[in-house]
Amino acid sequence: MSRFWSAVVHGLTPYVPGEQPKLDNLVKLNTNEHPCGPSPKALEAIRAATGDGLRLYPDPNADALKAALARHHGVQPAQIFVGNGSDEVLAHAFMGLLKHDRPLCFPDITYSFYPVYCGLYGVTHRAIPLAEDFSIRVEDYLPHGNERAGAIIFPNPNAPTGRLLALSEVERIVAGNPDAVVLVDEAYVDFGGDSAVALVDRYPNLLVTHTFSKSRSLAGLRVGYAVGDAGLVEALERVKNSFNSYPLDRLAIAGAVASVEDDDYFRASCAKVVATREKLVADLQALDFEVLPSAANFIFARHPRHDGAELTAELRKRAIIVRHFKAARIDQFMRITVGTDEQCSILVAALKDILAR
Repeated sequence: MSRFWSAVVHGLTPYVPGEQPKLDNLVKLNTNEHPCGPSPKALEAIRAATGDGLRLYPDPNADALKAALARHHGVQPAQIFVGNGSDEVLAHAFMGLLKHDRPLCFPDITYSFYPVYCGLYGVTHRAIPLAEDFSIRVEDYLPHGNERAGAIIFPNPNAPTGRLLALSEVERIVAGNPDAVVLVDEAYVDFGGDSAVALVDRYPNLLVTHTFSKSRSLAGLRVGYAVGDAGLVEALERVKNSFNSYPLDRLAIAGAVASVEDDDYFRASCAKVVATREKLVADLQALDFEVLPSAANFIFARHPRHDGAELTAELRKRAIIVRHFKAARIDQFMRITVGTDEQCSILVAALKDILAR
């Protein structure tokens, strides 16, 4: 049936999401879901929204959510864009803000959806190698003579490495490219970084994206958003309203608003993940693993004497699922989601057993 496909479809290399396996007694540490549940207030708000109102379309502008997010970040509602998960927000940004004559620049080791979107939307791009320690080198993203980026995108913390770029360094990239949109993808920033949202009022070329899937434990609800200059947000709105006028349903809006307003729960649950992450790092280092510095809810680790793919396969035999990437430079690493304390203990015990053989 592929004879009916368009040329675009024939040329696509789709993104491969993290596996959602159906195994008994599974320890699932492969897709960076939050080990704690959502805010109880969010769950109650979702339940309360499951009434007769579901026969009606949701607010196409999600004004209640934009207002809540604006209060949370100290910006104006016109500076907020919301979508069906941050992947949709990013997709609209690729089409509306990141496609130019000059190439879009992003790290060579980064969120693998970026090159997929480039293929889908025909965006010329250039992958910039990370440093030997897998950090982003700011100088590589600054203009050099006539060599300038059409736009720039990078996650902070980066994925899958977990490494964080300090806010002052992010600002150097934004300030150094005043004629290019700089999109900072902050899916994991709540686990250890300072958000670049603090810079949006100073730089009209800066767009910052967030998701409710990680730090707010609402991956199943599909809510994401962007914060930036009203002009950038207007571009996203124009794309969205040419694609899907109702990206967020009533349940998503209700749950997301309640989650944003339950700040105490949000901060406490993130702090729990950070504490578990630090213990997991120490436990793996005691087993001679090299663990990259992480400010995310996952770690990136490799062992000097054991192949990453083989370790991943051995863990799977024990119903412990972590993520392994085959790409050059990182094919010896495992990306391990920070789970519950119990899940991390099971992981460490399994690795001790595997390494002892």
